[in-house]
Amino acid sequence: MADGNAARRREPTLTIAQVAERTGLSPDTLRYYERAGLIEPVGRTTGNQRRYAAADLAWLDFLLRLRETGMSISDMQQYARLRAAGDATIADRLAMLREHQADLNERIRSLRRNAAALDNKIKYYETLLDQQTETEQP
Repeated sequence: MADGNAARRREPTLTIAQVAERTGLSPDTLRYYERAGLIEPVGRTTGNQRRYAAADLAWLDFLLRLRETGMSISDMQQYARLRAAGDATIADRLAMLREHQADLNERIRSLRRNAAALDNKIKYYETLLDQQTETEQP
């Protein structure tokens, strides 16, 4: 395990500003995610500056997907706690993701129904405008 830690220390890392630029999150949000337990404390330089490794970026990417798909911060925190607890929580994490996916799929179906209703209304108004244009021409 010590060899793995040494390899992690040698891998290229990014500053908080670089991670903010890559992820679209502000440095304040990245700090909040760490305080809130969404991400584990990241490595630090001797000057105490945060340094993010590739594994940190991969986890942030997944968290952003959860957030973008509507998972609440509290559920994201629960998922992060389960992840940190290790392989014994795989079934619980799977259950959380399945439930989130089911909620997401229902929202997608609802959005599609709403989009279809908007499409119909747009076509209706386009037809009305076409009919007005036809009756106004000599």
